[in-house]
Amino acid sequence: MTAQAAPSTGIEITGVTCRFGTREALRDVSLSLSERRIGIIGRNGSGKTTLSRLIAGLIAPDEGDVQVAGVGVYKDRKAAIRNVGILFQNPDHQIIFPTVEEELAFGLRQLGQSKAEARDGARAMLARFGRGEWHDRPVDSLSQGQRHLVCLMAVLAMEPRVIVLDEPFSGLDIPTTRALRRHLDALPATLIHVTHDPAALIGYDRAIWLDQGRVAGDGPVDTVLDRYLAAMQEAGDADADL
Repeated sequence: MTAQAAPSTGIEITGVTCRFGTREALRDVSLSLSERRIGIIGRNGSGKTTLSRLIAGLIAPDEGDVQVAGVGVYKDRKAAIRNVGILFQNPDHQIIFPTVEEELAFGLRQLGQSKAEARDGARAMLARFGRGEWHDRPVDSLSQGQRHLVCLMAVLAMEPRVIVLDEPFSGLDIPTTRALRRHLDALPATLIHVTHDPAALIGYDRAIWLDQGRVAGDGPVDTVLDRYLAAMQEAGDADADL
């Protein structure tokens, strides 16, 4: 399987507002994203997860538009899955099949491959990660970190141009986190990494700071993180005074 190089992803988010009931999770957000490694940071409830699901095409904006490589990712799901994959914080929210091979083959079947082609593609991906013996392994027999790896392999098997990472290391031990980071750092695909942890974005090309559904900062990682950390410190000091 040949890894797909990452051309300009052309992620265009234009005037996006997203509501859940009366709450505005995002309000009039516009971004043009082309860097290879992009971090999205903010506190809980800032709109990070909503933005990640919009980019992946899992939800539709109430206003505005989201396109990846010229594809309306919510309106054209068949084209979207060729361009964007997402790795959730909890692998149990992503895995739907009882065995590892079935899980990896599912996405390939969605791309139009035959059952035999999808099986071969799944086994090739397992071999690439040195996990060939996992093909008939029950998913529920795997550790949390191993299930995370299965989800990553399932996404990579589809060779998306963009991979959205929604708090991918939350709750994992340090060795597992380091192993997954090594795999992710080596990928040619564009990564959109959603996190509340500034350290996770060190070495990235760009950071976007969301606060209360709006873009509070956007630019070089060091600059944005310095402003974010200063604001968090100030907020912490203010809370301590209450």
